[in-house]
Amino acid sequence: MKAVEFGSSITQEGTIALPPEVTAEIPVGEQLRVVVMWEPSGADAAWRSAGRRRFEAAYCPEDAVYEQLTDNASGR
Repeated sequence: MKAVEFGSSITQEGTIALPPEVTAEIPVGEQLRVVVMWEPSGADAAWRSAGRRRFEAAYCPEDAVYEQLTDNASGR
């Protein structure tokens, strides 16, 4: 089995356009297995938010002493 990856989008007619270089590789009449993957537009923001919450959950008020040290170092 061969595989090829390419970017595309759904047209108004509901079809996926294949780039010409991809169609040139596939023999006419060949049976295809199609896997469609996409990333919802808000997925990146959701991952960042979840990561930040997880990181901050392990942060305690006593850790603020390190921030004070770095803030004081810039004034020296």
